[in-house]
Amino acid sequence: MAYINLLPWREEALKAKQKEFFIILAAAGLCAFALVLSVNLFFQARIDGQLARNAFLKNEIQLLDIQIAEIKTLNDKKAALQKRIDVVEQLQRSRNVGTQVLDEIATIIPNGIYITQIDKNGNTIQITGKSVSNNHLANMIRAIELSDLFTDATPESITSDEDSPKLLSSFKMRVKIKGLLNDSNTKLANTANGGGK
Repeated sequence: MAYINLLPWREEALKAKQKEFFIILAAAGLCAFALVLSVNLFFQARIDGQLARNAFLKNEIQLLDIQIAEIKTLNDKKAALQKRIDVVEQLQRSRNVGTQVLDEIATIIPNGIYITQIDKNGNTIQITGKSVSNNHLANMIRAIELSDLFTDATPESITSDEDSPKLLSSFKMRVKIKGLLNDSNTKLANTANGGGK
């Protein structure tokens, strides 16, 4: 019977299997490494994209903040300009107020009322005069309240003149002119708009 030695063949087969195993293991390792690397690159790309978007949004927000500040400044300038326009319009309306006041007083004073003095302070007129009777004075107050120029007629004092032969009553009355600024308001507006330049 012939003797066959199978040991070298088994060793070669084992070495071949080990080599194949290591090749498969190396291929699997390379595939796993490539997969991990690709996943890492994918998520890194997404992170970089999100960071770029965040930076873009931050820059846009800063630009919007600058524009909002400019708009606020423009609104403040607009409000200041509107105040100046209002003051100019009030001054325009009050330019001929002296003539209008005298004309309106001549219209509303009934018979039996005699004006002795008129003083103007801001939009308030102090009327001093004499009246034949209190009815005439009441008619004058009603005429003032119906006037387009005057409002808020307030009698301050009514005293009878016993020394007068006609028994006239002296009176003082305060009347406001509609649509005029007070002197203090005008000064305040001038101060706010640059010291009345």
